[in-house]
Amino acid sequence: MRRLRYPSWLPVDPYIAALLGTVLLAALLPARGTGAHLAGGASTGAVGLLFFLYGVRLSTREAMDGLRHWRLHGTVLAATFVAFPLLGLASGGLVPFLLTPELHTGLLFLCLVPSTIQSSIAFTSVARGNVAAAICAGSFSSLAGLVITPLLAALLLGGSGAGLSAHAVLGIVLQLLVPFMAGQLLRRWIAGFVTGHKKVLGLVDRGSILLVVYTAFSEGVVRGIWHQVTPLRLLGLVLVEALLLAAMLGLTTYGSRRLGFPREDRVAIVFAGSKKSLAAGLPMATVLFGAQAGLMVLPLMLFHQMQLMVCAVLAKRWARQAEAAAPAASPAAPAASPAAARPREVVAGRR
Repeated sequence: MRRLRYPSWLPVDPYIAALLGTVLLAALLPARGTGAHLAGGASTGAVGLLFFLYGVRLSTREAMDGLRHWRLHGTVLAATFVAFPLLGLASGGLVPFLLTPELHTGLLFLCLVPSTIQSSIAFTSVARGNVAAAICAGSFSSLAGLVITPLLAALLLGGSGAGLSAHAVLGIVLQLLVPFMAGQLLRRWIAGFVTGHKKVLGLVDRGSILLVVYTAFSEGVVRGIWHQVTPLRLLGLVLVEALLLAAMLGLTTYGSRRLGFPREDRVAIVFAGSKKSLAAGLPMATVLFGAQAGLMVLPLMLFHQMQLMVCAVLAKRWARQAEAAAPAASPAAPAASPAAARPREVVAGRR
């Protein structure tokens, strides 16, 4: 029996299509009553498992070795947790002209989320950048985000009516950081088993996020919060996010060049410093915002798809430039195999 394949000509990544389908399912068949309690409990358990597996897969030795590139990692962290939040705060001037207060809160939360790991690595690899630096930078950002994101959210969103409190921040620690640290402690015994089942783990990753999306959006539908968003407001949000992404791409490109980084490091900085993690942001939003999580994660979901599309184009363009600038291969040198020359596929929806 032939496997059904996702049509390659469709402009939307299959995982993004699954996310959109989950939102549609929540709109048509939201979880109510006992079903909502069951979905919420399953979502909480899935998120804990997700971050436990993150802890198992993150190599402590690789993270420690990456400290030697402290300037690069410091630049990525500054872009992720300083430049992004400042731009998010500045976007408050667009309320109520382009954004509603709720959408601005979601946009500001987006700016506090850590960077991605897998997609940053994949884009850096395609663009012939420093892949090892991208691995370490994404890992450091995700690890730091477990602490920095809830603290910044409590500081910057505490007066926004989002319901943030010390209890919500503690919830982040218990639901995300504790499972992550447990994974790190048990890594030496179960890392081999976990890394040997990558396909199953990929399904767990994506399935957990889909469950979180369904639970959050279901609660939003039941409470009627989606009536607050009109098509015109959504268009305004897309425009603001396009400007935000362009600003961060320009800032990381120009800033890394001014700081004297070589080309390979600049590529890693741009892709790690300009993107945000959907996989980390959704669980955090669920803990921090509760019933309002559905509306709050909408800016993050839109930004995630936008960053993948734009960065894919940039990665391919920079790959062509790198190939054109490289000296011609020596006739005596062995030709690269087609598999080695083919860039790795970028899988959206991962961190």
